[in-house]
Amino acid sequence: MALVNVEAKDHILFIGLNRPEKMNAMNRQMYHDIAAAYGRLNRDPELRVGLVYAEGDHFTSGLELDDWAGVFANGEGLSLNEGEMDPFGIVGPPMDKPVVYATQGICFTCGVEMMLNTDIRVAADNSRYGQLEVRRGIFACGGATIRLQEEIGWANAQRYLLTGDEWSAAQAREWGLVQELVAPGEQFDRAREMAEKVARAAPLGVQGSLRSSRIARTEGHDAAKARLFPDLAPVMRSEDVQEGIQSFLERREAVFKGV
Repeated sequence: MALVNVEAKDHILFIGLNRPEKMNAMNRQMYHDIAAAYGRLNRDPELRVGLVYAEGDHFTSGLELDDWAGVFANGEGLSLNEGEMDPFGIVGPPMDKPVVYATQGICFTCGVEMMLNTDIRVAADNSRYGQLEVRRGIFACGGATIRLQEEIGWANAQRYLLTGDEWSAAQAREWGLVQELVAPGEQFDRAREMAEKVARAAPLGVQGSLRSSRIARTEGHDAAKARLFPDLAPVMRSEDVQEGIQSFLERREAVFKGV
């Protein structure tokens, strides 16, 4: 049985963690399967958005640490195979396309760190989050020490990074870490609705919005301002812009091709 279910449909790549008997604990093979799916999403012009979800009652119990111990001890960290992209976003270039994330049950360590590298998040209201590494003898190494304070504030981040305590879906919603709370079992359908909206939007516009936002976040506002109009110019010359104008005049939904 595959550790990760991957299916493309209607411009969406569905990426499902599929080790429910182990509460979707992430071993190295599962990591590489997810990384391969991210690489496929980024390369394939027919794919416009990814949706990451998990089978079973829980999203993930975290990394299978005994399988990763040697990797972390070598001082070099993660390595990617050809065609893969890091779902944590700490190795290699960032994704060009957005990812929607849906959690339920426990979502620990690597589950939070993958979530921090996504763009729209939906949670079942029974979701529980945690960075447990300090209770396992290590510290978070998948990006939580880099991004969590940006998302929830310095003191909130240190409160949980330094204690290994859990936080609730309600807290995550209050902080803006997730955007939608739904009843357990509804998280996938709601996330799919979000992904479908992204997939129907103009791909060049979506990717331009994502790129500009990330430049502002990682390089600063001045860098983002400098790139704004140069990056907009080729988009304005696209066929999709003409389709956007024509569909507005004809009072119909636009059909975008990404060209």
